[in-house]
Amino acid sequence: MNTFRKPAARGGGSPIHPDVVKLGMVSLLTDVSSEMIFSVFAVFFTAIAGASAVLLGAVEGLADLSSCSLDYLAGWLADRTGRRKPLALLGYGFSAVAKAILLVATSVPVLGAFRVIERLGKSFRGPPRDAWLSAVAERSVRGYSFGIHKALDKSGAVAGPLIAYGLLSWLGETPATYRALFRIAVIPAVLAVILLARMPERPGAHREPERFLDAWRTLSAGFKRYLVAAGVFSLGYFSFGFLLLRAYEAGFSARDTVLLYALFNIVFVIAAPAVGRLGDLIGRTRILAASYLIYLIMSLGFAAAATKWHIVALFALYGVFFAIDEAQSKAFIADVQPQRRATAIGAYNFVTGGLYLLASLVAGTLWAVRPGLAFVFAASTSAAAVLALLVLRPADR
Repeated sequence: MNTFRKPAARGGGSPIHPDVVKLGMVSLLTDVSSEMIFSVFAVFFTAIAGASAVLLGAVEGLADLSSCSLDYLAGWLADRTGRRKPLALLGYGFSAVAKAILLVATSVPVLGAFRVIERLGKSFRGPPRDAWLSAVAERSVRGYSFGIHKALDKSGAVAGPLIAYGLLSWLGETPATYRALFRIAVIPAVLAVILLARMPERPGAHREPERFLDAWRTLSAGFKRYLVAAGVFSLGYFSFGFLLLRAYEAGFSARDTVLLYALFNIVFVIAAPAVGRLGDLIGRTRILAASYLIYLIMSLGFAAAATKWHIVALFALYGVFFAIDEAQSKAFIADVQPQRRATAIGAYNFVTGGLYLLASLVAGTLWAVRPGLAFVFAASTSAAAVLALLVLRPADR
C-alpha cells in the first residue's frame, strides 16, 4: 500500500499522497540518529563533560538559533527556483556529516560546537520539505497529512532514545558507552540521505526573480499576524533539555531520563494524526490556541511537581502539545499563505528560532536562581500568546 486514507468524513476522503509517507520515512531515520544523541546530550554535557546549566542554556539556545538561521534563505531559494529536493537533500546530508564531530569530540567547547553546527542542516532542509508536503497535501486533509508525517518523524524519536537506553543499560553509563552510542547514531542518518536521493523531484512553480529581502513584502497579512502570536509564545519556549534536566534533578537517573524522552515521543506519535484531523474539522486557530494552553499548564506543572509520577505525566502532556505545535503550525501557514509557502515557513522558523535563543538564555539565567522561575515565566508568555492569537485572528481574510 502506498497511501494512507483519512478517517471517513463528510464528502468522502482524499488519499494521503505517497510522498507524505516517503518523506516521513526520511525523517524517521534522521530522528533515530538525532534523538539517540539528543536524549542523552543534556546529561552527558553537564554530568559527564562538566558543563554548567547556564552554559547548557546558551548552547541549546544557539542550537535553536542555528536550526532556523538558514530557513528564510532555504525557503526563498525553494520558491524562486521551484526546486525542493536538492535543498532538502543538502540539509539532510549536512546533518549526517556533522554528526561525525562527535566521533572525535573530547571537550565541552567541541561538544557545544557540534550541537550548534549539526542544527544548520535542519535549518536548510525544513522549508523546502514542508513546502513539498504542502503542495502534495490537499487542503481537506492537510492537517492530517502533516500529522502523519510528524508521527513517522517522531517514531524515529521513539526508537532513538530506546536504542540509547538499551546501550546504557547493557554497557553502563560510562564515557565509552556514550562514544559507542554516537558512532551507531551516524548509520541511520546516512540511510535517510540515501532514501531521499532515490525519491523523484516534485518541483514547484518557478517564481519571477525578486530580491532576498523583498520577499517578506509579498507575504500575507494573515501570516504576519500569526507570526506576532507565535513570537510572543516563543519567548517562553525554552529548550527541551531543561525538562530532561528537571527530571534528572528530581531523582531520575540519566538512563531513566531517556525513557521519559521516549514516552514524550510515543505520545507525540499517537496524538499527531488525531490532532491534525481535529484541526481539519474544527479549524487550526482553535487547535493552536489549545496548544498554548497545554504548554501553560505543563509549565506550571513542572514548577510545582513534587513526585516522579508528576514528572511522568507532564512529559506525556508535553507530547500532546508538541504534536500540535510541530505539525499544525506549518499546516496553518500553508492555509494563510497559499503562495510562497516555503518563504513563509522559512520566515516563521527564522523569527521563532531566534526568539528560542533568547528564551533558553532567560531560562538558563532563571534556572540558576531557582528552576521553578523558568517555568513560571514560560507559563506567562503562553497566556499572552493565547490572547494575541484570539485578538489578532490571523485566519481571517
